[in-house]
Amino acid sequence: MAKKKRATTRSRTTPSKRRVTSSKLSRSGVSQNFGRFGLPLAISGVLIVAIAVLGFTFYRSATDSQFFKVRNIEVRGTDRTPAEDIRRIVASETEKPGVWNADLADIRLKIEKFPFVKTASVSRMLPAGIRVDVVERVPQAIVHLKAGDFLVDGEGTILSAMNGGDKDFPFVLHGWDEAKTERAPADNIARLKLYKKMLDEWKQFDLMARVKQVDLTDVREPTAVVEDSGRTISVLLAKDSLGKSLKTAIEVVTGKGSKIKSVNVGGASPVIQYLEF
Repeated sequence: MAKKKRATTRSRTTPSKRRVTSSKLSRSGVSQNFGRFGLPLAISGVLIVAIAVLGFTFYRSATDSQFFKVRNIEVRGTDRTPAEDIRRIVASETEKPGVWNADLADIRLKIEKFPFVKTASVSRMLPAGIRVDVVERVPQAIVHLKAGDFLVDGEGTILSAMNGGDKDFPFVLHGWDEAKTERAPADNIARLKLYKKMLDEWKQFDLMARVKQVDLTDVREPTAVVEDSGRTISVLLAKDSLGKSLKTAIEVVTGKGSKIKSVNVGGASPVIQYLEF
């Protein structure tokens, strides 16, 4: 009698079971990788942030401390600008932030608002000092404007009003062009150059004390006003010979000021215009 074959049942793994198993293995691998790499990185990141916060806190505390409080303010290069006024600005701007945190650019802008300051350089002298180096505008003339007499520099910049005389500029320049035109700046520079030439030549001839003012409205016909016998006399000068022509005019009018209205010494010989009585 033949034996009956035993039916065998194969174990089948369905696709859904395979996916579940694969997913479990994948999650297990990710967890292991995170534990191996991610956790140390996260801890390192937290430590770096903590160190940065502590460092910044320490930095702010250190730079705001008394160690960087301003104790010395050095000002160099000033002549007409009061150094004490500059020190007051620096002291005010550094009182709270101290030397380390002071806004040097802002301090420089405030200092350059002084009329005679052309440029300023502000630097730290750690731990407790500030140095200010100033380049001033140099006056070149006293000019007469509608608002009064003012000092100007070689670029034609109006510096300050004149409340009294100035030994460097014994006479005033009249004829300044106050109009806001394209030609005005260049014309005024030409007037300043001629004014300087007058100063130089008349100093050689020792004539400056005799001149009260000059009119350079037209630089081709420079005019000086001199005084004699209690009267002022207009003198038309030779542009190419300012010193000699003025000397000639003064010799002509000396002792005769009560009779003479003006003198033209721009030509070969003086031309005198007498007063009419």
